[in-house]
Amino acid sequence: MSTTNRTRARTESAGQQWAFGLTAFAGVMLLLTGLLSIFRGIMAIAQDDVFVTTPNYVFKFDLTSWGWIHLALGVIAVIVSFGLFQPALWARIAGVGIAGLVIIANFLSLPYYPVWSVVMVAVSGFIIWALCVVRRDDDTAMAP
Repeated sequence: MSTTNRTRARTESAGQQWAFGLTAFAGVMLLLTGLLSIFRGIMAIAQDDVFVTTPNYVFKFDLTSWGWIHLALGVIAVIVSFGLFQPALWARIAGVGIAGLVIIANFLSLPYYPVWSVVMVAVSGFIIWALCVVRRDDDTAMAP
């Protein structure tokens, strides 16, 4: 009987560590994604010659507009990432939302910086996965 309790306690502990690790992974990746989006936004605002120009693109904005969009998403992503380092449900929900918006923004700006946009879409997909795979009871068990 005591063996069953110890096994269950180890399983719960391993589950909690797994949940904490995934949330920490998502927090770090969202922080990096946010910082890189900030840098990409600054590049687009400051130097328009860094990016490829596409004359016949359906979702064509001025490159400076794309820069401001990426800059704003990056700042929000950095702020949300700090919330992910503490087990907060609001941060997980906001993290999924901001990662989804980063995916959309990078998809729409694909012709301007193609390879980087694909990489950012993939990284944001991993962030969403890491934040969604953690169960709510694991999240509350991680709280101090």
